[in-house]
Amino acid sequence: MIRWLAVAAVWLGTIVTLVLAFVVSPWWLLFAAPLCAFAIVGAHDLLQRRHSILRNYPVLGHARFLLESIRPEIGQYFIERNTDGTPFDRETRDTVYERAKGLKDVEPFGTERDVNAVGYEFFRHSLLARAAPEAIPRVRIGGPDCLQPYDMALYNVSAMSFGALSGNAIEALNSGAARGGFAHDTGEGGISPYHLKHGGDLIWEIGSGYFGCRTADGHFDPDLFTAKAQLAQVKCVSIKISQGAKPGLGGVLPGPKVSPEIAETRGVPVGQTVVSPPSHSAFGTPRELCEFIAELRRLSGGKPVGFKLCVGARREFLGICKAIRATGISPDFIIVDGAEGGTGAAPLEFEDHVGMPLTEGLMLVHNALVGTGLRKHIKVGASGKVAIGSDIVKRIAQGADFTLAARAMMFAVGCIQAQRCHTNRCPVGVTTQDPRRARALDVPDKASRVYNLQRSTVASARQIVASMGLGSFDELTPAMLNRRVAVHRTATYAELHEWLPQNALVNDPPSTWRRDWERASAEHF
Repeated sequence: MIRWLAVAAVWLGTIVTLVLAFVVSPWWLLFAAPLCAFAIVGAHDLLQRRHSILRNYPVLGHARFLLESIRPEIGQYFIERNTDGTPFDRETRDTVYERAKGLKDVEPFGTERDVNAVGYEFFRHSLLARAAPEAIPRVRIGGPDCLQPYDMALYNVSAMSFGALSGNAIEALNSGAARGGFAHDTGEGGISPYHLKHGGDLIWEIGSGYFGCRTADGHFDPDLFTAKAQLAQVKCVSIKISQGAKPGLGGVLPGPKVSPEIAETRGVPVGQTVVSPPSHSAFGTPRELCEFIAELRRLSGGKPVGFKLCVGARREFLGICKAIRATGISPDFIIVDGAEGGTGAAPLEFEDHVGMPLTEGLMLVHNALVGTGLRKHIKVGASGKVAIGSDIVKRIAQGADFTLAARAMMFAVGCIQAQRCHTNRCPVGVTTQDPRRARALDVPDKASRVYNLQRSTVASARQIVASMGLGSFDELTPAMLNRRVAVHRTATYAELHEWLPQNALVNDPPSTWRRDWERASAEHF
């Protein structure tokens, strides 16, 4: 309302000065002309739906676009902290924005990256390159005990909760997912009406707070879970063990963001800060985790059930592998969340120094599953700054089957990295529960951008694989991904890292894994 009143006041001022110019003196036109210009621009900004920041900040919002247009001169590169040494830089961010807007993402004058820098990575291409196949690849999720397998896209929306994100942002993400046929992870905040409105496929994430399926005292409620897990839109169920940006910490939703709508979705009191416990009450050992997976699979009618974690101690994950072998209960998928993942509310020390980066975590999980003979029926997802096609290809070469993205999808719905997520004052309506701010996010426009981003990014990944002379993503190997390890030396991932043969841990553990394998237990983490 304030925005409309401000623009209306400018229009009123324009009319008054025009009257004075005709009645008193033509000199009043000096005031009338700029007021008229501001009034026209302000009205246009309020009525347009393409730019959220202009809808919330008419006229003033243009200053940001002006600065953005000259950013090479003022050095605004938006290079962010990243624990694996590969920055989510301006070039990547701009590629995401351009693809989301349906623009041609061609960069003139070559790469902005230093190809001679240690850590630079590149793929081995082939002189017998192929045309990208027309068929869109899918990954079948569902092991022997799954009755309703799901065909997962290569690139999906990672976990972002309603509450952390506005209803409009959730709607846009889900609408884009429905249009593009990819999955939308709900985050641990439960299934809201905004997740259901457009019919997009859902991965229902169950965190330690059991939001949407919790008892009054915060424990797991099987009856509430059953009612929602059997919804047609729920394609998979994911148990959140830990989150990359803050492993070992539960989620936090500040009280001012807990509206009646969020409270109903989560099953919590209105206006009170919601803190998830750091660990689950439904299980406390690897064996109990497997039993909980079996229970959720049964209650959901046989849908795929898996878990998400940021990898910590290798011994603890090997304990899960031992529990799977001991119980015969296997997850249908495991999502590895990298420590470089972002969040709107986490201590800086946790973001920078706790948890394993995605590269190391992903390879550890893949090797552990191969070494214990479990990899065949368990699909592995990778989540952590997956933004462009090369990220998808790299993660699959490192052991993933599919990927998920949060920050890139936030860019698609209008995020400008204002870093006000925790204040409820997001300027573009993405991470706020203030209806006046959230209204700036136009759902149909941003849904199209989510769809465009996913479609273009997968197309880019398909073309990279074809340029490598491969017929499918299944043919990717660590030997095809190169890394510069010194100024004058590169090596492949097959040379740089240890890759376990099938059943190696069970039959004859290598010395580098033996101590952790022997100490790992299905009876305790």
